[in-house]
Amino acid sequence: MSSAAAAIHRVLLQGVSSSDRLPPLTVKLLHGRLLRLDLLGDLSPLLLRALSSSGLHVHALRLHSLLPLPSHLTLPCALKSASRLPNPLPVGEQLHARSLKLPSHSNPYVLTSLLNLYAKCDLVDHARSVFDEMRCPNTVSWTALITAYMNAGRVREAVAVARDAFASGMRPDSFTVVRVLTACARVADLGTGEAVWRAAQAEGVAGSVFVATAAVDMYVKCGEMARAREVFDKMPEKDAIAWGAMVGGYASNGHPQETLELFFAMQTQGVKPDCYTVVGALSACTRLGALDMGRQAVRTMDWDEFLDNPVLGTALIDMYAKCGSTGEAWVVFQQMRKRDIVVWNAMILGLGLTGHGKIGFALVGQMEKSGMKLNDNTFISILCNCTHTGLVKDGRRYFHNMTQLYNITPRIEHYGCMVDLLSRAGLLQEARQLIDDMPMQANAVVWGALLGGCKIHRDAELAEHALKQLVMLEPRNSGNYVMLSNIYSNSNRWEDAAKLRSDMKVKRVEKVRAYSWVEFSGKVHEFRVGDKSHPHMDQIYQKLDELGMEMKTMGYKPTTDVVMFDVEDEEKEHTLVYHSEKLAIAFCLLTTQPGEVIRVTKNLRVCTDCHTAIKLISRITHREIIVRDNNRFHCFKDGCCSCNDYW
Repeated sequence: MSSAAAAIHRVLLQGVSSSDRLPPLTVKLLHGRLLRLDLLGDLSPLLLRALSSSGLHVHALRLHSLLPLPSHLTLPCALKSASRLPNPLPVGEQLHARSLKLPSHSNPYVLTSLLNLYAKCDLVDHARSVFDEMRCPNTVSWTALITAYMNAGRVREAVAVARDAFASGMRPDSFTVVRVLTACARVADLGTGEAVWRAAQAEGVAGSVFVATAAVDMYVKCGEMARAREVFDKMPEKDAIAWGAMVGGYASNGHPQETLELFFAMQTQGVKPDCYTVVGALSACTRLGALDMGRQAVRTMDWDEFLDNPVLGTALIDMYAKCGSTGEAWVVFQQMRKRDIVVWNAMILGLGLTGHGKIGFALVGQMEKSGMKLNDNTFISILCNCTHTGLVKDGRRYFHNMTQLYNITPRIEHYGCMVDLLSRAGLLQEARQLIDDMPMQANAVVWGALLGGCKIHRDAELAEHALKQLVMLEPRNSGNYVMLSNIYSNSNRWEDAAKLRSDMKVKRVEKVRAYSWVEFSGKVHEFRVGDKSHPHMDQIYQKLDELGMEMKTMGYKPTTDVVMFDVEDEEKEHTLVYHSEKLAIAFCLLTTQPGEVIRVTKNLRVCTDCHTAIKLISRITHREIIVRDNNRFHCFKDGCCSCNDYW
C-alpha cells in the first residue's frame, strides 16, 4: 500500500473507531484492507457519504483533503460536511478555491452545495453570486436560494426569487412548494401564493399533507378564510398541524364561533391539539365570553402544561379574566410555576378590567419585589387600571415615573391610555394639550379616546374637532359619526344630528349594529334589537315587559337622551326596552337556574339607560350579571355595578 493510501486508510479507520453508525460495507472494506489507491476514485464518494451521514465531518474533510483529484461527486459531500462545522467559512472558502481549479466547478451539484454553505454562514449575497454562475439552475438550486433568503429574514426577496423560478419554467417539488408558500404567508403575498398552489396541483404534489397545510397557512395569513377552508376540507388526511393551522386561522382572523366549532370537531376526530391550537381556542372563548367552552378547552390538555408553559398560562389567565371570572384567573396565576413578564402583565390588566385596580397595583409591587423588571406593556396594564378606576393622580405619577425612573420611552399606546384617563375624568383641555405635545402624530385610538370623553361631558365643540381628525384617519368608521350624533342629540341639536346622518348616507358609511351574545348549553346565542328570529323571542319580550313593570314601581325612568333620533319620548322608550343586552339577560333568566351568574358580551359600549336598568334587574332577580362591552366589564350585583358608574 502506498503512503498516500495508507494515510487515507488511517483516517478511515479512525472514523470506524469513532462511530458505530457507518454502513457495514464500509466497515468491511476498511477492516479487510481492501482499499487501494487505484480503487479510491471509485470508492471515495461512497466513503465520503458514509462518513458525512454518520456525523464524522472532520474525518470526511480529512479524507477529501488527501484525495488526489476531487470531483463533482466528492466536492458536494465535502462542502456538506464543512457546512456542519461550528465555523464553516474557512474550510468552505478553501474548498471553493480548490473547486475553481477543476472542470467540475460549474457542475450544478457543486455550486448548489457552495450556495448552501454560504447561506449557512449568513452570506446570502455570496450565495446569490454562486447561483448566478449556474447556466441552468435546477429545482434544488432554486429552492436552496429561496431558503437562503428566508433564513436570512429577507422574505420578500425570497418571494421575488420564487417568481423568477416559476417564470423560468422550474417544476417545483413538494419541498419547494412548502418553502415558497411559507414565504408568501409571511409577507401576505396572495397572488404569488395562489400561483404556487396552482403549480402544486398541476405537478401532483398538492395532496401532500405538508403542502396542503402550507397552502392553508398561506390563505390564513392573507385573510382568505373561505379559500383556506376549501383547501382544508379537500385534504385526504389531516394531522394535528393542519387542524391547528385552520383553528388558529379562524381565531386570528376574528371568527371565534368557527374557531370553536372546528376545535371541538377536532376532538371528535381524536386529534390531540398542540399548545398553539389550544391558545387559539382560548382566544376565541375570550372574544365570545364563552367561559364554559373555555373550561372544556382546558380539559383537552394536561393541567401541568398550563402551569409550566407561560404561553398557555397567559392565554388561560386572559380568558378567565375577560370572561369575568377573575377568581379563576388568580388561581391559575398563583399556581403557575413559570411566570414571565407577559404572565404578570396579563394578570395586572385582567384585575384592572374587572374592577380590581387596587389589587393590580399591589401586584405591581409584588412583581418588583420578585426581581421582575417592569416593561412598557406593564405600564399599559397599569394605566388601563387607572383609566377604569378614574385614578388621575396615580395615572399621572406612573406616566411620569415610566420615563424618569424606568427609562422607558412612552409609545403611542401609553399616550392613548393617558388621553382616555384624562378625557373620562372631564379634563378635556389637558387631554387635548397632551395630544398636541405628543412626539408622534396621534392615531385614531387617541382621537377616539378624546371623542369618548367629549360624549360623556357633552363638549360638542371639541368633539367636532376630534371627529374631523378621525374622519381623515378612518373615514369608514361609523362609530365616530354615531358618537358625535349622540352628543348633538343630547344637546337637542337635532338639525346638526340630522345633517351628520345625511353625511353618513352620502359617504355610504353604515352604522355598526349593536348585538349581544351569551353562551348556553354549548352554543352561543346572539341578540340584536328588533330581531325576532330567536325561537324564544316571544317569552323574552314577555319577560322584559314583566321586568319593566317591576322597575317602574322602583322609580325607574328610561334615559331617553341616549336615543339619537328626534322622536317622541314614548317611541324612544320602546326602542330602549329591547336593546340587545336586555334581550340577552332576559333569555338567561328564562334558561338558567336561580342564583346562577349571568354573563353577557356586547360588541359596543353599554348605554346609560341599559346600565341603570341592569342594576335594577340584578336587585329584582337576586342575580349577579356580568356584562362585558367593547371597553370594560360591568359586574352588577344587588343594584350596584363594579364600575361605580364610571365607564
